[in-house]
Amino acid sequence: MSENRKNRRQKAKRKSEVFYHLMMFPGLFFLILFSYVPMVGILMAFQDFVPAKGLFGSEFVGLKHFIYMFHLPDIAKIIRNTVVIALGKILIGTFMAIAFSILLNEIRRQFFKKTVQTVVYLPHFLSWVVLAAVVVNLFSLDGSVNQILSVFGLGPVNFMGNSKVFPGLIIGTDVWKEFGYNSVVYLAAITGIDAGLHEAAAIDGATWWQRVLHVTLPGMMPIILLMGAMSLTSILSAGFDQIYNLYSPIVYETGDVLDTYVYRIGLVGRQYSFGSAVGLCRSIVGMALLLGANGLTKKLTDQKIF
Repeated sequence: MSENRKNRRQKAKRKSEVFYHLMMFPGLFFLILFSYVPMVGILMAFQDFVPAKGLFGSEFVGLKHFIYMFHLPDIAKIIRNTVVIALGKILIGTFMAIAFSILLNEIRRQFFKKTVQTVVYLPHFLSWVVLAAVVVNLFSLDGSVNQILSVFGLGPVNFMGNSKVFPGLIIGTDVWKEFGYNSVVYLAAITGIDAGLHEAAAIDGATWWQRVLHVTLPGMMPIILLMGAMSLTSILSAGFDQIYNLYSPIVYETGDVLDTYVYRIGLVGRQYSFGSAVGLCRSIVGMALLLGANGLTKKLTDQKIF
């Protein structure tokens, strides 16, 4: 009798879960349609792809495009640019998000706190197509930034045309756009820290800085490591939309990254197979970094990404 009751409960549970699966279906359908079905295009990396012949009619050439890629004189410079810009965004962006979340948590007036949050979060929701025009106007030779610099007797800086300055502009503007939104996760981690730990530290005479160093940051560390591990997957993706809307041939030396290179070679230059080979290599490296970061996070925090 009890066995029948147990079976009935399991059937009722499975029946109730059907509705949740149906709710997931539209998202799962679009994920498969736009993320997994296009992966068939990976075949182009091993072919001399000709659009007229199609994906299954083009000549198979094996690793020809991969070998050619690693013999290019510019590939090392492009990879270096990508890693430098991506690492700058990750490290500085993470630091700014953590610092902002700690400072924001100290604000006690809710109206002021919500106002600051809204102002700082807003740039995240604006496209780089829009923000690029703002950045160009601000940092052009006759823009507001150079006018402010001239007040202090500093000469105009060609932010948009100086290859040495351009990577800093890219990193700085991306951090400004994203650090507020990224701080949401860290702010949630702070609110999850036991308030009794702060009270005990204050009773023991700990200053604010000491409480941050010995209570707040250790409490945030699992989330910091987890977010850092997840961000490693973008180490070879420095942000196509931002750089494409801001760079020019003058700054290719330090501003050209794998995403923009693949676009110019693969789409503009119509070297579809070569562009696919470069993109596939980037994806493989990103997957390897994600798997390694997942294992490292598991060892350090006893948590994992998947």
